[in-house]
Amino acid sequence: MPSIRVRQDDYFDVVLRRFRRSCDRAGVFTESRRKEAYEKPTTVRKREKAVSERRESKRASRGRIRRRHSC
Repeated sequence: MPSIRVRQDDYFDVVLRRFRRSCDRAGVFTESRRKEAYEKPTTVRKREKAVSERRESKRASRGRIRRRHSC
């Protein structure tokens, strides 16, 4: 669980924003959303494969762009 230091003169809104940002960086929100309901193993594999394919296509498209500019 992320923690933050609260100083005497900090406003509540600022402290809350810092805490939410630290939770977001730690992946607390995404993890809780993921664990909200049971997901079948086949669905997990399918989702992870789709993420991997998207990542690879991005990487490939970036490579094509760089090669065109370097000529």
